[in-house]
Amino acid sequence: MKIAFLASEVFPYAKTGGLGDVAGTLPKWLEELGHEVKVFLPKYNTFGEVEHNLHYLWNIKEIPVRVAGRVCSVHLHTAKLPNSNVDVYFIDCPQYFHRFRLYTSDPDEDERFILFMKGTIEALQHLQWSPDIIHCNDWQTGLIPLLIKENYGWDRLFENCATVFTIHNIAYQGIFAKEAFSKAEIKQEHYLHGGIGEFFGNVNFLKTAIYSADIINTVSDTYARELLTDEFGGGMQHFLSERKDSFFGILNGIDYSVWNPETDVFLPYNYSSSDLSGKLLNKKFLVEHINFPFNESIPLIGIVTRIVDQKGFDIIAAGIDQLIELPAQWAVLGSGEQRYEDLLKGISVKFPQKIYFYKGYNNEFAHLIEAAADIFLMPSKFEPCGLNQLYSLKYGTVPVVRKTGGLADTVQDWHESLAKGDETGTGFSFADYSSHALVNTLQRAINSFYNKTAWRKIQLNGMNKDFSWKRSAEKYVALYEKALKKRRS
Repeated sequence: MKIAFLASEVFPYAKTGGLGDVAGTLPKWLEELGHEVKVFLPKYNTFGEVEHNLHYLWNIKEIPVRVAGRVCSVHLHTAKLPNSNVDVYFIDCPQYFHRFRLYTSDPDEDERFILFMKGTIEALQHLQWSPDIIHCNDWQTGLIPLLIKENYGWDRLFENCATVFTIHNIAYQGIFAKEAFSKAEIKQEHYLHGGIGEFFGNVNFLKTAIYSADIINTVSDTYARELLTDEFGGGMQHFLSERKDSFFGILNGIDYSVWNPETDVFLPYNYSSSDLSGKLLNKKFLVEHINFPFNESIPLIGIVTRIVDQKGFDIIAAGIDQLIELPAQWAVLGSGEQRYEDLLKGISVKFPQKIYFYKGYNNEFAHLIEAAADIFLMPSKFEPCGLNQLYSLKYGTVPVVRKTGGLADTVQDWHESLAKGDETGTGFSFADYSSHALVNTLQRAINSFYNKTAWRKIQLNGMNKDFSWKRSAEKYVALYEKALKKRRS
């Protein structure tokens, strides 16, 4: 199968969140399964050409792409996705992508990604490469399914091409003034009232994809069900319900070549499920380096996240007095809303031997927190998939999560498993989105931490789970086959 994989961010070239991780890993696993994959993303000026071994495609001259009535010159660069034979193609147009940020609030944000979408389609034409599947990700690629069927429907290169559209986070939809469709040369009927792209007088790139892609999916089974509800659907629930026979959930995987305590290059001490002694040494290393008193009997709670409402910081803030009284130490890494950053900074100054706050992101420290912490906290308001709970399970760091989206699919509550007569639990979870439920659940986890036999069982249950990308990639291949069957019928 030939698969064109389109994303606005791909690790290690560009990343702001989980999409970058997915786009940098899934194509490699699809190739491992025997498929030919080409990845397409904008050529931002946030990464170095030499550093990532980019090459200019001299055999393809500049490609004229029309956006908003103007012709823009697009150039192609290429590289290999690290540790693979997957070709990555960079759509280069400095006037749109040389802004030192992936996403902007500039008035031409719609044009930037219209250029990316049309530039990718025309790059495929110049490469004379006919994909079986075009896999689109989030609103920045949301017009591709419609463009392929209508604007470029004349080209036999795309005659049997099926489209799959993945929603990574429903909160980001690509809503612009109706003129955006004119800029993309999309038929007027699609942005008039009741058109597939019209949304309260504007146009919505994500809604357009929902109606025009052959198959739609999101990044966990529970999140797929949640998106059909008024609470979680972000205004898209009715449109997704109309397409529910073509709407699926596939859980993201993780890259165990990067996230594995046995081989993790960022850890002072490696360890495994058969010998957890290195985990305690990592805890001692971290605690001493942030000037906490080390006590094996005091649990260390880790948080690595964006510090925003979505990640549960409103209920953390509401319960901060009770949380800080728990018999635990805290290591927090992240950045986000000023009010929550100020709260964490203030608490860390007031209780310097209980909570440590690192503002920003540090990859090495993120790995160390995963390895050193006893408990990892993710009390998200909503969570399409979540990755840190999957890392935590592999590292024997027991997750405490809210029961939503991918968190509900991947973490089994220890006490709920005991109530069913087994010992298969891998963490602790709560359903009610409140500080009261959060504090009570953390207290349950801490009480279980004191029972070393039970705790070791919970750790090993998690470490023995398999959330590798291979399993997820196989499910995507099955989804592609559904899309092809639908398209070609």
